[in-house]
Amino acid sequence: MKILVLNSGSSSIKFQIFSMDNEQSIASGLIEKIGLDNSRAVLKANGEIYERLVQIKDHHSGLDLMNELLKEAKILNNLSELDGIGHRIVHGGESFLSSCIIDESVILELERISPLAPLHNPGHIAGIKNAMQTSKNVPHVAVFDTVFHQTMPEYAYRYALPYELCKAHNVRKYGFHGTSHGYVCKRAASMLNIEYDKFNAISLHLGNGASVCAVKNGKSVDTSMGLSPLEGLIMGTRSGDLDPAVVVYLLEQKVIDHTQIDDFLNKQSGLLGICGSSDMRDIVAKKESDERAALAFDMFCYRVKKYIGAYYAVLERIDAIIFTGGIGENAPNTRQKICDELSHLGVSIDRELNFSQNLATERFIDKPDAKIKTLIIPTNEELEIARQTKELITR
Repeated sequence: MKILVLNSGSSSIKFQIFSMDNEQSIASGLIEKIGLDNSRAVLKANGEIYERLVQIKDHHSGLDLMNELLKEAKILNNLSELDGIGHRIVHGGESFLSSCIIDESVILELERISPLAPLHNPGHIAGIKNAMQTSKNVPHVAVFDTVFHQTMPEYAYRYALPYELCKAHNVRKYGFHGTSHGYVCKRAASMLNIEYDKFNAISLHLGNGASVCAVKNGKSVDTSMGLSPLEGLIMGTRSGDLDPAVVVYLLEQKVIDHTQIDDFLNKQSGLLGICGSSDMRDIVAKKESDERAALAFDMFCYRVKKYIGAYYAVLERIDAIIFTGGIGENAPNTRQKICDELSHLGVSIDRELNFSQNLATERFIDKPDAKIKTLIIPTNEELEIARQTKELITR
């Protein structure tokens, strides 16, 4: 069985094909800068790289080019040979409580809730429509980043704003990175030989976008991101938590106007706003000689530690803390800083294990006497989407 996983953005399509007989990736690629003069398509398969540097005017042309590369690599002659196509969807709102087979009603509902994720969902919808046109009779499945967090109780996801207003306009915490949190938690439970429905963990997806998730008995009960991915941790260019009055004050002082708020909080803030770099590798390299880099590093780690403490209180018992994402998997200095001051909670990591195997491999990094296990698990959202796609189309 071959499953294609598509992650369509406003100007890009990331794709990967899995052979579900052994859950191995057999091809992956990226179509980027769609609609621009310098667009590009690249495919990795059979140990080779296949590339096209041509203008790609829209998603349909991008998928045609992907198909051309797959045929050249002798992976597929056309998309109709696939057994299923899974689509990553950032925001399912309150409409989608699980992954689902895509039909016209699903597309219409995705279009209706698109204002909740205006930068993401329209691109997903364009990818779905075009993929369905070029893959007749192949079932398509929508897998939502928000679904994993639909198990949060109302007292955790509701904002303290006028209740009827929130209900009327779907204003609430939704959470994101759900596919990633779900994947690494299942892997951690398996590695610890704990039944998943009895597994408690704090999952740290740390990358340019970052979020924390409290998992109780295998279900999300709270997470740091909110209505959008802006809430919570300090991120590469996102501010994370802040007093809303800061925005009001800056508006009143005419530092920004209302048209600049989104860009200011999502693209000019976070690590970039503090020290001029959004890349944790650069920040770690400079923090000994650059005060602002050191400040950005300390602020990032401090915010993560605060959420760990808060979610420990929520969960009462923790089997594991899981690091994943680009920073979580590849930044030992960050992991060490976060964990070093959590010994009173039962967290204790082995410095040699943390630093000596600085590879993105699944492993434990806690000391033998640590009360709480600490793991690094590289996330694989694409495989999780392929698994859910297979489950739905074979049900």
